[in-house]
Amino acid sequence: MKAAQHMNDFWIDVTNPTESELQEIANTYHLHPNAVQDCLEPDHLPKYEEMESSRFIVTRVYDVAQSSEADTIQEVTRKISIFITDKNIITVHRSEQPLLNVIKTKYIDSGKCTDLHQLLLHILNSAVLTYEVPSDKLSNEIDFYESRIFLRKKLPNLLKNLYQIKRKVSVIKRILTITTDTTNKVGEGYKHDPMYREMKDNFVQQVIVYDQLSEDINNLLSLYLSISGQKTNEVIRVLTIFSVFFMPLTFIVGIYGMNFDHLPELHWEYGYLFSIALMIAVTFTIYLWFKRKEWL
Repeated sequence: MKAAQHMNDFWIDVTNPTESELQEIANTYHLHPNAVQDCLEPDHLPKYEEMESSRFIVTRVYDVAQSSEADTIQEVTRKISIFITDKNIITVHRSEQPLLNVIKTKYIDSGKCTDLHQLLLHILNSAVLTYEVPSDKLSNEIDFYESRIFLRKKLPNLLKNLYQIKRKVSVIKRILTITTDTTNKVGEGYKHDPMYREMKDNFVQQVIVYDQLSEDINNLLSLYLSISGQKTNEVIRVLTIFSVFFMPLTFIVGIYGMNFDHLPELHWEYGYLFSIALMIAVTFTIYLWFKRKEWL
């Protein structure tokens, strides 16, 4: 564990503690055992709980170091647990979180943040803003694949890539949806606080953005499947036309290919020319019929 870092008199930040080390902190600051247990679970979803002597918040931030194929909550995001007591805020996380260092430099060291509530809002606001950059990236990827689909350019693993985008958008949208309850409860009694309004506005904006991204990727998938189906129908149409042309010709050839002694026109001098003319006439008749039906 990285030793607990005292950002200032009321903020304690802890990175990757063991169970015994976290229990020691819990005993010192009188943290609720259930909250401590939830803190140890890396895949815990966002939540807000009020305990007897503290409040407990779980928020998840976007992980910029994730792999390109990450598509689960645990892979796409990282958890930050926040304990709020009467005198302290304790943040606990498994890996280094640059956003906390930015908050320390920008607000704590400069003296702009001097109370627990303002610090909590800064942390939650920064967590929400981590989803801003990936939304731009996902939007650009959707635009890229949309143009390629309309231009009918073949791309390797196109459907797989579209599905991965859909999964990532769905995961972040789910995180934001679950975080709504936390955002609302934190704002109880502080709805007119400028910092809270800023955090709330940023949160609502991200919810709207990911709703739109979800709609866009679903429409793009539907469009891709529709175009793929249209291509298949075109191929089937061409093959059907060929089969219609050759079916009567095959029938005529089959008739004249039978080895019967008394087959009509078998010994006729112009039998061969007659059969060729008959095939041409049948083909031309089918062509005129298709043309009239506007199938060609």
